[in-house]
Amino acid sequence: MKGELIPELNINDDIKSKKLLVIAPDGVQIGILELKKALIVAEELELDLVEVSPESKPPVARLMNYGKYKYELSQKAKSSRKNQVKINVKEIQLKPKIDTHDFQNKLNQSKKFLSEGDKVKFTMRFRGREVEHPEFGQRVLDNFKDELSTIAEVESTSKPDGKSLTMVLAPNGVKK
Repeated sequence: MKGELIPELNINDDIKSKKLLVIAPDGVQIGILELKKALIVAEELELDLVEVSPESKPPVARLMNYGKYKYELSQKAKSSRKNQVKINVKEIQLKPKIDTHDFQNKLNQSKKFLSEGDKVKFTMRFRGREVEHPEFGQRVLDNFKDELSTIAEVESTSKPDGKSLTMVLAPNGVKK
């Protein structure tokens, strides 16, 4: 079922153990039974004998409707995937010498990303002699931080490491 991780358990005739600790559908322990007797009890109750813990001594088996059990597990997995929030990181690349119009375009773009719940990573790239003055790039990043302070908070920044400088902004309310 589309990559779901539902464990395959031994049921009925697939169980290899000779003696099992059998548990009733309501959770009450029936006791240690031989495999044949446990299968007869399961057949009488019109249920499956499912080996839930094959490693224990003796192995534990439960009387249950296996098809219903697998269906419920798949429904739980489906609902947990549906409730999962996926946060993307969008990257905006900058240069220290940015024009005001370009700054506004990048600012509007980052506002759009943040309003959609995505994080924004600003990457300042230095070329040639621009590396000698990282404070110009830092000033541009600070301007972005100030402009977006009402809708986002700084999640991380990097120290100047040669040719680049980065800053990640997360929308307000997103946990780090």
